[in-house]
Amino acid sequence: IIATNLEKPWSIDFADDKIFLTEKAGRVRIIESDILLDDPLITLRTANVPDGGLLGLAVHPHFSENHFLYLYYTYEEDGILWNKILRVSESQNKIVETKTILDKIPGSSFTNGGFLKFSPDGKLFVGTGTTSDASHLPQDLDSLSGKILRLNDDGTIPDDNPFTDSPVYALGFRNPQGMTWDDDENLYVAEFGPEKNDEINLILSGKNYGWPQVECSGNVNFEDAILCYDPSIEPGGIIFYSGETLDFDHPFILASMRASNLYQLDFEEGLSSQKSILSGIGRVRDVVESNDGSLYVITSNTDGKGFPDSTDDKLLR
Repeated sequence: IIATNLEKPWSIDFADDKIFLTEKAGRVRIIESDILLDDPLITLRTANVPDGGLLGLAVHPHFSENHFLYLYYTYEEDGILWNKILRVSESQNKIVETKTILDKIPGSSFTNGGFLKFSPDGKLFVGTGTTSDASHLPQDLDSLSGKILRLNDDGTIPDDNPFTDSPVYALGFRNPQGMTWDDDENLYVAEFGPEKNDEINLILSGKNYGWPQVECSGNVNFEDAILCYDPSIEPGGIIFYSGETLDFDHPFILASMRASNLYQLDFEEGLSSQKSILSGIGRVRDVVESNDGSLYVITSNTDGKGFPDSTDDKLLR
């Protein structure tokens, strides 16, 4: 156990010798030399809704040069919920500069998506959620809702995106919650279903993944999920494990909130390959791999859906 008494933590990432993590109330916390610092790096004014707030965090691949962090958070303006992506410049655990690189992503009380990750080629990928289960915005190319977005690190649109002058990389999503790339640079995304039919999808440029017309598979007009969970396990962060420290039979590691486990599995082999490698800590929100091959996980027992103990939530190695 590295840190305790975190408040609704959501996402973690590494930067040189530091760990940054988000708390949904709007704080970015810093762990340095295995010590949780008292003062947050930044405190944002976020919307107080069940599944919104300060969500995703990504550290720039060249953090040692530019000290950039990227944050995804929900806010309210004139009674309307939105999400934005903020680029933060950090120095010696203090904020130097902030810049909004994408705004007016439609928000929701329950399905904001929120994951940020940099791809192997240095592009910023973003998972956005739908505004409601009745909304058809995930099928609207002019909307940022229910999409996987692909951006340059300054927020501009890459020239080789599939749709001209659009950050949209793929469409038709309900509530993306985690993403990772394998060693062949294939992108996988974990997504919440509505009580059931959580999905693992292999994301291809320009493709449509069906929400809200279809869940998991069965419609030739949309891409089929490669894995479907019924009942729901509420998937969180996922990684493709690349280290050699741990003796893993299967390369993917998946955090699960409702099932309260950290799973190891092979997406190609399917659910029969899935086994628990960590349980007994309650809801597991996010997982990352450090440079030495260790796994770091955060719990999500203070999010209103769990049963927190006196030291929740926790960061564990």
